Amino acid sequence: MTTYSNFSGRKPRTTRLIFAGLLILGAILRLIDLTDPPLDFHPTRQLRGMLVSRDIYYQLTPNVDPETQKLATDFRNRLGVYEPPIFETLVAWTYTWTGGERIAIPRIYNTIFWLLGGIALYDLARRFSSDKAALISLAFYLVLPFSVEASRSFQPDPLMTSLFIGGFYYLYRWVEEKKWLYALFAALLFGFATLVKIVIAFFIAPLAIAAVLLVFGIKRFWKSPLVWGMALLIISPAFIYYILNTGQNSSEFFVNRTLDMFQLLLTTKFYLHWMTFVGSLFGLPILYLSFLGVLLMPSRGRILLLSVWLGYFLYGMAFPFQTYTHSYYHIQLIPLVALGLAPIAQLIAEQASIQGRFWRGAIFAAVLVGIAYPAWVSRSVLVSEDFHHEPAFWAGVADAIPPDESAIALTQDYGYRLMVFGWQKVALWPQATEMMRVRGNSIDAKNKFESLTEGKDYFLVTAFGQLKEQPALQEILDNYPVAAQGDGYILYNLR
Repeated sequence: MTTYSNFSGRKPRTTRLIFAGLLILGAILRLIDLTDPPLDFHPTRQLRGMLVSRDIYYQLTPNVDPETQKLATDFRNRLGVYEPPIFETLVAWTYTWTGGERIAIPRIYNTIFWLLGGIALYDLARRFSSDKAALISLAFYLVLPFSVEASRSFQPDPLMTSLFIGGFYYLYRWVEEKKWLYALFAALLFGFATLVKIVIAFFIAPLAIAAVLLVFGIKRFWKSPLVWGMALLIISPAFIYYILNTGQNSSEFFVNRTLDMFQLLLTTKFYLHWMTFVGSLFGLPILYLSFLGVLLMPSRGRILLLSVWLGYFLYGMAFPFQTYTHSYYHIQLIPLVALGLAPIAQLIAEQASIQGRFWRGAIFAAVLVGIAYPAWVSRSVLVSEDFHHEPAFWAGVADAIPPDESAIALTQDYGYRLMVFGWQKVALWPQATEMMRVRGNSIDAKNKFESLTEGKDYFLVTAFGQLKEQPALQEILDNYPVAAQGDGYILYNLR
């Protein structure tokens, strides 16, 4: 059994108080601006969650207007099927208990999940280092601005990541103590995590393989019923859903996100963008220190964490475009970096313990500043962004389209804002996106306009930045009269 050293000389009670204080701070940061519409972090993904939960909510609610229920289902049917709606169903059930749709509900749930993951992360980090060093890992996990934004967003990623941390914790306990119950707990959590979102498999697979080899060795593992039972628990849920149930959607996702972007892997520019992007989320010095901390860990911890880093590298290679454009694709890296910081914090604590009282106080003050500053940045970002006006704006845009008339739109977030806030669905004019440029495609407005607007009565524009990038479309629209116009939108009459 690993023993834990206490380098700071502080009493365990003080450690417990700091631990509780960090959890409270983490909760407060994530519950700031609780009712603001979910447009603060990857709004397309969050609005998608709202539309899925809305449909489930109306299916669960008795005596709902059939037209409203049908419209909610129509909205959901326009969304791609990426993963099972586990989190969205939980949110929808809670809607029924609280009397309606409330964006605070998914934020509260994901905050709870993230804090539970933090408890497991703390106990795991102290097994790699010491109690006090683990507090630094927990602080990073809770107050990093990227962590605060991502972990409260309405999407399944925070739940997936928290389940992964819990599985990692029990897997390490199994490697330490060889108790089969810990192995089963780890497998159950890993299996649930892969079901919530399959991409976590890139992290789980190498970690589980490394753990099995540490326990049984390369010559004996295949003889263990426990190993095969763990594999069954981890693989079966995701296999049933993603392969047997939605195999076609999964294969299309793989082709669009991986095979079509393979050429990016052959350029040095991709790897530069990857490092720059991740550095903007974590800070490159922090990433380097964390990786160095992994190399300083005891043997078992080093092997397990290096296996997860390998999984992260393979994950980035599998989704090359999203790797440098979608920040939430890196949410799983938050606990990995936090764990790597524990040995570095342990070295600092060891040196602090042999200093005089004044210098120990100075080091403690520096640590407080290192926690307080990112916490204040996280709070400031959330407070500075106010989206409470957005629902009324999009409801007004939707009202500008005459009833029973059809429209096509050049608009934000695949038209999700109109669907969520205005209960209005429109056909979509394609946007000039970075993904389109990577694929070498372009929009031929003159050839597409007639076919895409066939049967449509109006053309709505709310994404004026996109319109500026498509001057040929602007020239065409200039030939049509303006039916309605307001601050932030313009509606052309195509008839």
